Amino acid sequence: QVQLVESGGGLVQPGGSLRLSCVASGIDISLQTTQWYRQAPGKQRDWVGFISPSGNTFYADSVKGRFIISRDNANNIVYLQMNNLEPVDTAVYYCKASPTDLWGRGTQVTVST
Repeated sequence: QVQLVESGGGLVQPGGSLRLSCVASGIDISLQTTQWYRQAPGKQRDWVGFISPSGNTFYADSVKGRFIISRDNANNIVYLQMNNLEPVDTAVYYCKASPTDLWGRGTQVTVST
């Protein structure tokens, strides 16, 4: 089955860290550009960053210096390491593989005291 499955979300205090995983099945994630998006309640889905097949990464200004995208080719996983989390980072986080145009179902991240 061709799919992406996100995991690793949860509740964390401001200043904390989480690592999200995007596990790919049925496709070779190393040949895809994998993007991360997030959607806060009542807001549009915003782009967070991506990792290219060559391993280049690029980030939205709002997360630059705090979030890191990496990839484990052997296990077909893309990670989103999120550090120094803020309440504004609260959202459902999604991964997307391109050009396959495959989305995961998302994982909830809540940053709160």
